[in-house]
Amino acid sequence: MKPIAPATIAIAMLVFSGCSASQVINTGGDTRCKDFTTQDEKKQNEEISKMLKDKSGAEPNNLQISATRLSALTYCQTVGNQDSKISEAPHG
Repeated sequence: MKPIAPATIAIAMLVFSGCSASQVINTGGDTRCKDFTTQDEKKQNEEISKMLKDKSGAEPNNLQISATRLSALTYCQTVGNQDSKISEAPHG
């Protein structure tokens, strides 16, 4: 079997099982509100941390992660829609 085949099979299984990418991999700021609001706090913090690190290049501290997570949750539950990205939420 070619090396690419296992990866292709894994992706196909995700697509057909109904899992979204952000439930399996950390998509950071590209995470959609519909996925973000169903994740547990640990997974949300991982998504936020990646988004902040991608933006600034530095590891965010716990206060930045917590404040941004709250902002993203509030955004997703009020102004945003299911397909909005968490990076669209207002954050510092």
